[in-house]
Amino acid sequence: MATAPYGVRLLVGAAATAIEETRKLPQTILMYPMTLASQVASLVMKVQQDVAVLVIKGDETLETFFPPKDEQPEWATFDDDLPGGSAGGGDVVDLPVREGARMTEGRYALFSSEPETPSETTTEQPAPADVPEIVTELEYESLTLAQLRARLTSLRIGDLEALLSYEEATKARAPFQTLLANRITRASAK
Repeated sequence: MATAPYGVRLLVGAAATAIEETRKLPQTILMYPMTLASQVASLVMKVQQDVAVLVIKGDETLETFFPPKDEQPEWATFDDDLPGGSAGGGDVVDLPVREGARMTEGRYALFSSEPETPSETTTEQPAPADVPEIVTELEYESLTLAQLRARLTSLRIGDLEALLSYEEATKARAPFQTLLANRITRASAK
């Protein structure tokens, strides 16, 4: 077969390519926004990285001419800076106190209420002989909800039930009762 002239081959090749690209057009159109978005995101991240490198280099250069001062601003006051190491002036927040210790430990400290005085309670407190051994062993009265939660996995079902009964008979704190009841349910299901 004789070869066609160069110009004809060029036109046929261009037409074939145009037909192929036209067939791919629906898929290309669907993918184009994602491709464009990923290219733009890549370009933006590259520019941010380049700017950060320049800023770091500028900081290093400026530190050679102007070394940083190790002074703290006048308005910054810390407890250690004050005489006696305690905060002075400003607003003072009174935190609840139980047996001489502030109840600030753990994120559940808000659920730990003040110990009730005998005049505030309507239920009868158990006599010291009625206090289960597990209560004194764990020092249950001083535990916050988070501390109790940490100790629950090591307790038997009998101990958990004794703690729940004791809680119901004394302070009847809902978060503590719920925690103990849920643990009893999970332990019983095993």
